[in-house]
Order: sequence, then C-alpha cells, then structure tokens
Amino acid sequence: MQMSDTAPADIARAEGLLGQVSPDTALAHWAKGQLLREQHQYADAIPEYEAAIALDRNATAAYASLGQCKLLTGSLEEVVPLVQQAIRLSPRDPSLGYWYDLIGLTHLLQSRTEEAIVWLEKARTASPARPFIRGHLAAAYGIKGESGRAAVELAEARRLSRVPDHYSSIARWKAVAQFSFGVPKIRALSEATFFAGLRKAGVPEK
Repeated sequence: MQMSDTAPADIARAEGLLGQVSPDTALAHWAKGQLLREQHQYADAIPEYEAAIALDRNATAAYASLGQCKLLTGSLEEVVPLVQQAIRLSPRDPSLGYWYDLIGLTHLLQSRTEEAIVWLEKARTASPARPFIRGHLAAAYGIKGESGRAAVELAEARRLSRVPDHYSSIARWKAVAQFSFGVPKIRALSEATFFAGLRKAGVPEK
C-alpha cells in the first residue's frame, strides 16, 4: 500500500471503502490486512492475511505481507518460507526486489550476514532505485567490514531518497525504519545488527 502525504485522510477513506465490500473474500481480508499494517498493527494484520490465503492459496501479495508482519512481531523463522512462496507464485512480480529485501533483512537480523548480502544484492539488482534497499545493504556491508562498499550504498540511499535527511543519522534512520515499529525483540536485534552496521558504515548518531 502506498500512502500519500495525507495518510490520516487516506486511512479514513480506506476504512470507508472496506465497509462497502463483502467481508468474505480474499481481497477484502488482504485489503484489511494492508490497512492494519499501514497503521503498524502488525499482530492484528496477521489473521487477515491468513484468512486471505485460506480463501485463495494463490494470494501472492498476502504471503509477502504476512511475512513482513511475522518479522515485525518476532516470528523470524516463519518469514523466509512465506516470502519464498510469494516468489514461487509470481517469479516476475514487480515487487520482487522488495521480497528479496525482506528475506535479506531476516537473515541480517539473525546475524547471517553472508546470506543477507546475497539476498540484498539480488534486491538491489531487481529494484536499483529503491533507497531503503541500498541502506540495508550498506548496513550489511558495514557489519562485514567492507567499508568502501558500505559507503557507496549509503551514498546511493541518500541520493535516491526523496527526503535525503532520512539517511543522515542513526536517529533519522530510526524514525523511518520498519524495525522501529516492531516488538521489543526485533528492535533489540535491529540495534545489534542493522544499526550496528550503519554505525560501522560511518552514519553518525545525530
């Protein structure tokens, strides 16, 4: 779901539209899950995505979104199989870069840095213009000690962002990073891996 600069109005309108459709369809459950996810209500979104999948085993986007919510609620072991199912169902999907990135982030949080880099590089190839992928890769390279590569990716994240100061400091990263809205376990893991990598890449605290 892409939100505009008027997110509260968008959410209110989406809630109104949801009330006009049949609640017993995969699309309706997926849409409700998307709305809850945008409101950072990840635990509440999970049963909606699961209901969408139960009604339609080919609900590709529901698998990926469910994977993201599983990550942010701390069920890391469930993330990769869900996202890989989305990839199997739609191997040329426009969201492929995002899905690769999600797998890479899961590995990064689990301190599987080499595996994280493999998937994040795939994400960069699939979606070279997405700044957050570049930032995630910068952190992974930072953790690995490849400061030159980390600096290149960090510079690209800043160049590609519509709001460059999002990537100017750890404080700004925390304001926009999806980890910051996760459960305490995920926030702790992101501090030990992702943000540690950004610090090693040269990102200042403030």
